[in-house]
Amino acid sequence: MPDAIDLLKIRRSVPPAFLAEPGPDAAQLETLLTIAARVPDHGKLHPWRFIVYAGEAKAKAGRIIEEAFHAGNPDADTAALKKEATRFAAPLIIGVVSTAAPHVKIPVWEQELSAGAVCANLVVAATALGFGASWLTGWFAYDAEVLARLGIEPHERVAGFVHVGTPTEVVPDRPRPALGEIVSHFS
Repeated sequence: MPDAIDLLKIRRSVPPAFLAEPGPDAAQLETLLTIAARVPDHGKLHPWRFIVYAGEAKAKAGRIIEEAFHAGNPDADTAALKKEATRFAAPLIIGVVSTAAPHVKIPVWEQELSAGAVCANLVVAATALGFGASWLTGWFAYDAEVLARLGIEPHERVAGFVHVGTPTEVVPDRPRPALGEIVSHFS
């Protein structure tokens, strides 16, 4: 098991198509969610919540997405429909739902950043446990009808769907920006 710095240096997203069983068991899921909830949270508002999609519930969510896509795209071909049907195909999907709301002291933006940090912690924690993970959204994360059917309230937003499973192959790292291109020093 790599130490924390080495782990952070090698972390990369594993596309859901390359995630298979086994996924996290109940104890590992509890560990993932516990770590995810340990993010910076100005005001201790916990402006996010989790929805766990696993087993038959995950299959049901996939059917909801496929049906909505088909309703909006009646001429879609079989390949497009199959792609939509497999949106929730990883062994485990954790929906991170932003519950950010106006507050007298804490800007909504900071609350939304906290929800993003939850997603990042989930991906890193999954990697630390030996799983692969991807933080994704997709068109359905912005479709009010689909969101309602997936358990998301009208005043909430999806920060991400984090897909977790066992990688079926090593995914090559993508090019990362050179620090000289993204770092400046204030003087």
